[in-house]
Amino acid sequence: MHTPPPAAKAADTTRDNPWPLRRLTENIKIYVDRMSTLWVEGQVVEYKPRPGTKMAFFVLRDAQTDTSMTVTAWPSILDASGPAFAEGARVVTRVKPVFWERRGTLNLRADEVHVQGLGDLLARIEQTRRRLAEEGVFDADRKKPLPFLPRTIGLICGRNAKAKDDVLVNARARWPGARFEVREVAVQGDRAVPEVTRALGELDAVESIDVIVIARGGGSVEDLLPFSDEALVRAAAAASTPIVSAIGHEGDAPLLDLVADYRASTPTDAARRIVPDFARESEGISQSRARMRAALSASLTRNAQELSLLTSRPVLQGPDAVLATHRHQLGASADSMRRAVERRITAENQELIRARASLTALSPQGTLDRGYAMLKLPNGALIRDAADVSKGSLIEGVLARGRLVAQIVGTTRPAPDPPAASDA
Repeated sequence: MHTPPPAAKAADTTRDNPWPLRRLTENIKIYVDRMSTLWVEGQVVEYKPRPGTKMAFFVLRDAQTDTSMTVTAWPSILDASGPAFAEGARVVTRVKPVFWERRGTLNLRADEVHVQGLGDLLARIEQTRRRLAEEGVFDADRKKPLPFLPRTIGLICGRNAKAKDDVLVNARARWPGARFEVREVAVQGDRAVPEVTRALGELDAVESIDVIVIARGGGSVEDLLPFSDEALVRAAAAASTPIVSAIGHEGDAPLLDLVADYRASTPTDAARRIVPDFARESEGISQSRARMRAALSASLTRNAQELSLLTSRPVLQGPDAVLATHRHQLGASADSMRRAVERRITAENQELIRARASLTALSPQGTLDRGYAMLKLPNGALIRDAADVSKGSLIEGVLARGRLVAQIVGTTRPAPDPPAASDA
């Protein structure tokens, strides 16, 4: 079967004589390569810096038609465009169209990038940030802790904005009793700064409001510019109520985020931060009660065991056992003392009897009881010598029983003592 030669032009292709796909991509590449370098304008909508990569990528979009193309550039080219180059920035870039045959894709390769309009404004914001940082407005020690469970939550958000529902719904899902004081204001444009500042002052003056959330939920760089306004930032720094900033997504960082006491990545994140989770807290309380009950039970069991060990000791089973030895010793000592006293009393009684007997025997009464008598002169003096009286004298006789009076009728002189024997 005869195979016709491939068509020379695209217009010459037929159903029976098509081009291979590679022929089409080759021709497209030839056509694209012939295009000259040109300047294009657009908005950066996707850009994620990747340090260490050889080539940087971003997406350039036409704001009117939403047409977009991928742009590649050396990282040094983007660095040269300044810190204002970021998602949302409007740029003018010098590019060369490039067609990749294998993938069949068309993109742009940039060799110059210049940020337009917004870049100057972002540069001024950067100057403001540095100045406020030097003043200490963003210092960590100025930030106030958020309350565990605020009495009332102040919410500043856009009118009929999704951010409002994100905060209210998610916060009440976590804590059904959460109370809000809401101020709906302009969150972009010329009216945003004065309205947000005024709402912030009103809520800060309410004594029952313990935390204030300023929510927007992202947007382009231009949309978020009011939240980098110096007047608004200083008003937030001067507020006595803790402030949660929920302005942008992860990649957005207006100056309000830096001065806020807590920076939430989204309004939903702010809702999770300002109130506790009722279910989790209830579970925590239940677990704490269970641990306390277990600890108390273990303590009671341990104390009961210790008490049982103490009460099982002999000294506690018979409290008087410890006194038994002392009681026995005391009884023995008392008996010994009693016997000693009795012996002493007996000895003393016997001595007293002997003394009484001696006294009785030696006493004048004893002498009288043996039949003797005592004779006394009228003056009471005892008569010891017959020479002490004369015939006719009256004398008194003291007998063992009774007394008598007698008259001397005569006396007899005692015989003289015999002479003492001599040694001769």
